[in-house]
Amino acid sequence: MRVLVVTAVPVERDAVTRAFGGTPETVALPGAELHRLGAFDVLAGGAGPAAAAAAAAFALASAPYGLVVSAGIGGAFTPLTPLGSLVVASDIVAADLGADTPDGFLPVTALGFGRDHFAPPPALVRKVAAAAGAAAGPVLTVSTVTGTAERAGALLAAHPGALAEAMEGFGVAEAAARAEVPVLELRAVSNAVGPRDRDAWRIGDALAALTEAFGKTAPVLEGWNRHDDRHRS
Repeated sequence: MRVLVVTAVPVERDAVTRAFGGTPETVALPGAELHRLGAFDVLAGGAGPAAAAAAAAFALASAPYGLVVSAGIGGAFTPLTPLGSLVVASDIVAADLGADTPDGFLPVTALGFGRDHFAPPPALVRKVAAAAGAAAGPVLTVSTVTGTAERAGALLAAHPGALAEAMEGFGVAEAAARAEVPVLELRAVSNAVGPRDRDAWRIGDALAALTEAFGKTAPVLEGWNRHDDRHRS
């Protein structure tokens, strides 16, 4: 089976496909274009969890996949993940899905609905982190990118140990779970979470790191589609 990689925007999709070399075959899906190279199908599904979930769901309905990867650039919370470094999600967390109350934020699970996180296969997280030289830890999915130190602090207080935030991982994970396909999230750090200083962002460095990461991890991701690899620690 194939590996589906879902990014937000075409520049991230192209950074991933550059890792595999050659000219991709293009496949039209509703509202999006999928690029196929070797064992990998790479899709720019749109920004935010809703667009990412819809695009991933259409792709998952179009072909059999053994693994789904949410990939792209994102912001980092800690000095452990400097600009240009890589993060693999040990947990994919819906950080702002819930309700605001006088006593603070309540996750959607506290309201008695759905779920608020997905855990990728731990063995796969370890293998990918080792191959890419990436940090492993929780990655938060938000619908509104953090723009203040106060909000960054509140997110860290609610999710101790979180390494990064992005906007698509939880949506991709929701679609993958409904299709009963394992999910992974891999991010390259382009900026610090907090006040939005665009002059300090390193988007080019992060995209280059994303290409390098998929070049290093492609054998691991392909191998995970073999049943025996899924049961090795």
